[in-house]
Amino acid sequence: MIEDVHFETSILKYNDENSLACVISLAFYSARAYYTEIREMPTGQGFADIVYLPRKKHLDKPAMIVELKWDKSLVGAIKQIKKKKYVKALEDYKGSLLLVGVNYSKDSKVHQCVIEEVSEW
Repeated sequence: MIEDVHFETSILKYNDENSLACVISLAFYSARAYYTEIREMPTGQGFADIVYLPRKKHLDKPAMIVELKWDKSLVGAIKQIKKKKYVKALEDYKGSLLLVGVNYSKDSKVHQCVIEEVSEW
């Protein structure tokens, strides 16, 4: 779905992390019925690129911390979330949590995604 949205955006400016964040927001536009999207959420040791928090009526859905990378490593995205303790910013949240890393390769034009479920934090 992310690649489909990517090809609907202007290719002239699709060359940085902010553009990738816009594509993610567009791809998950319908998720706004279930989530509040927070971009560049302060976490104490940096900023989480995108955080999706379930709305009160949808607390059965998991929260998601999304780290975006541009020509980098998916493993590095998840490591950054853990190393900088982004989950600490959600310490009042009691539901399930997904850590999501998204990378875009400029050369291959391929998006990659890794999702890790966190049971305790």
